[in-house]
Amino acid sequence: MFQPKMPSLEPVQTWTRDSWRQYEAEQQPAFDDKKQLAEVVEELNSKPPLVTPWEIDRLKGQIAQASIGNRFLLQGGDCAELFSECRPDIIANRLKVLLQMSLVLVYGLRMPVIRVGRFAGQYAKPRSSDTEENNGEIFPSYRGDIVNAPEFGRQARRPAPERMIKAYEYSAISLNYIRALGEGGFADLNHPENWDLGFVEHDELRREYQGIVDSILEALKFMQAVSSNPIGDIDRVSFYTSHEALLLPYEEAFTRQSEHSSKAYNLSTHFPWIGKRTNQIDGAHIEYIRGIQNPIGIKIGSGMTPETLIPLLDRVNANHEAGKISLITRFGAKHIEKGLRPLIKAVQTSGHTVLWTCDPMHGNTEVVGNDVKTRRYENILSELEQAFDIHADCGSILGGVHLELTGENVTECIGGARGLKEADLSRAYQSEVDPRLNGEQALELAFAIVRKQRAMRQEASV
Repeated sequence: MFQPKMPSLEPVQTWTRDSWRQYEAEQQPAFDDKKQLAEVVEELNSKPPLVTPWEIDRLKGQIAQASIGNRFLLQGGDCAELFSECRPDIIANRLKVLLQMSLVLVYGLRMPVIRVGRFAGQYAKPRSSDTEENNGEIFPSYRGDIVNAPEFGRQARRPAPERMIKAYEYSAISLNYIRALGEGGFADLNHPENWDLGFVEHDELRREYQGIVDSILEALKFMQAVSSNPIGDIDRVSFYTSHEALLLPYEEAFTRQSEHSSKAYNLSTHFPWIGKRTNQIDGAHIEYIRGIQNPIGIKIGSGMTPETLIPLLDRVNANHEAGKISLITRFGAKHIEKGLRPLIKAVQTSGHTVLWTCDPMHGNTEVVGNDVKTRRYENILSELEQAFDIHADCGSILGGVHLELTGENVTECIGGARGLKEADLSRAYQSEVDPRLNGEQALELAFAIVRKQRAMRQEASV
């Protein structure tokens, strides 16, 4: 049996929401006014939470079901939200593309879909360098609107603690509108105007999607004709929020004890995740997440081995709680075969139950002419399809997908049904950090997931 040795650590014996401060914290901005930082954290301590413990517990239960193949997790949204994009049209478009993708997945996979958005708090971003140079000037790197501004200048790039208060306010505004749309019939299939495909220019994709909507509408009419009872929650839908738990002072401020138990929850989001740059077992981010009750995503990729992964799982989920940990793999299409298989086998042997999710975006980022970052749809699809095959071959389950996408008609990723080329990138490249799938490419990927799953079922039945 695979039993890696636990690295030598000197952990704080009793976890507290600020025990992370006794560990090295990667990817933290260099705030020059520590007094102001402390004052901002104290102010945030007094703010109402954004989510509730019972919502978090419900999501954890659904993730536990996804880990055994009874649900599918769809997690998607912006690479980094901008304060300036806290607008009703942009928020509604983000929801719309997730709703449309989930409709395809529910219909094609024949199982419930958990909808988790990278929104209402995705304002912090890790960077590969602390500084950026332009025309001989060097300033701090842009680390997301919660820290500084994207414009290149001394004042704009100064890490400003007061931006955390703005991030909270914009998160609250966004979440309020998201909940209002969900409760107000935005997802009601009896109102197809909310499900139009105005952003889709590819006729075949449009016809395929419309066929699914028509089939579901016919089924609903039949059910309504034979039953006088309401048909479940067809007219409403639940969205959960997620963001990278990167800026630890902000996460600490919203870590609260439940009124009904002594357990601590991060009440700034339902589903925080830890990125590949901050998943060190002896780091501050892992110390922080090991004590909260939220379901946690941990991104892993090249460089992660069974000898490091299993002790990491033991540390953050010592009780082997179902639904607690989602492993979000991000290897890249060229490296997933070599990297993923040994990790799956190690987890199976360890006795841990995790939700395996594929992030086919980050490992496939490349730089093209004029230093523009992009991703090729064919590589995104390749990594995702390989992930399904590898899990199936190992007797494991790929239970979710994690995507950077937008409802806006951007041209940031190459390929897809429209055949976007490198020359098209300048037409509508809007991201301040990483390239995102546009709505058409995202919907196309949802259909690809369904086709892949159907092909695997047919192959298994032969």
